[in-house]
Amino acid sequence: MRKEVYLDNSATTKVLKEVAEEVYKAMLEDYGNPSSLHNKGLTAERTLREARRVISKFLGVEEKEIYFTSGGTESNNIAIKGAAKTKNRKGKHIITTCVEHPSVLEVCGELEKEGFKVTYLPVGEDGIVRVSDVINAVKEDTVLISVMHVNNEVGSIQPVEEIAEIIKDREIVFHVDAVQSFGKINLPLGLKGISLLSLSAHKVYGPKGVGALFKREDLKIEPLVNGGGQERGLRSGTENVPGIRGFCKAVEILEKNFSIWTKIMKNGKERLKRGIIDLIEDVVINTPAEKSAPHILNVSFLGVKAEVLLHALENHGIFVSTGSACSSHKKIKSHVLVAMGKKEEEVESAVRFSLSPFITEDDIDYTLEILKTQVKELRKFKRR
Repeated sequence: MRKEVYLDNSATTKVLKEVAEEVYKAMLEDYGNPSSLHNKGLTAERTLREARRVISKFLGVEEKEIYFTSGGTESNNIAIKGAAKTKNRKGKHIITTCVEHPSVLEVCGELEKEGFKVTYLPVGEDGIVRVSDVINAVKEDTVLISVMHVNNEVGSIQPVEEIAEIIKDREIVFHVDAVQSFGKINLPLGLKGISLLSLSAHKVYGPKGVGALFKREDLKIEPLVNGGGQERGLRSGTENVPGIRGFCKAVEILEKNFSIWTKIMKNGKERLKRGIIDLIEDVVINTPAEKSAPHILNVSFLGVKAEVLLHALENHGIFVSTGSACSSHKKIKSHVLVAMGKKEEEVESAVRFSLSPFITEDDIDYTLEILKTQVKELRKFKRR
């Protein structure tokens, strides 16, 4: 049987067996609507309450501050559109960075069409926004700042705690996209200074189609969808009970294993990085050595088209990515690498490896062996 090494965990993770069993049970046995008053409905409602308890405990916040959504994209949309439209009487200025996920950048673009002004802050060569740039961008009419915690393409950790601190005495909503950081690095204790925070289950070994939004209790924002008033009116529509139950189980397992899993991913990333540097010539490491998440390594293999290398690795059972899964089917350059000042050749040859705690040293060594061979062969082909 062909060996498989899945190194695209930033795109999605494999659902844990224990999680799948919980989802299965909720679909076939505890299938009631949580809005129903009979026992089946009450059982489903208890599932939601337990999930809120587990996730809020992990974050160090109140249960009533957790709202369930369909995933990170919806959470980002509710947070940014809801906050902007609620605060538009105070002002119409938004601050974000030029390396955000498309579900943030596209929303900001739509708000610009509605009369909002958006400042897109640059980043340094490390992909990190400077706190001083955030301070200097704040105006009297600034109502919202949205900054991701971990960049999904290169793994840079943004200074969200410092940003939260500098705006704590201002009436500015601070939204953090934590989809890539949740379960990988520590979030600010109790989410201090953060108004809104987006999460997604399928990045932490849970099912797809479910996520969560943390909303500070004293913050009022407009809902995007009106209907039955579920999720205390913020997100109408019958809740995805099986998905939420799976999300809950995934977080329970994550909490028990957080420290050891983080260590395993960090060690695997370093082993992979060192092997690439030692075995393959003409490579550029795009992920910063410091202030980066333990699971993401972005590397440019000069002289090789990233998409060609991706498929060459796939032929040997190794699965990687050329960037964000949300934009990989579009023939566009990585806006993140371009913002970091990377050369065209570096952008076109960039591959993202994203690890999980289930990747072994043997998996890493096998990947390095195949990488070395395939990069060498593809470079020969280019020179012909």
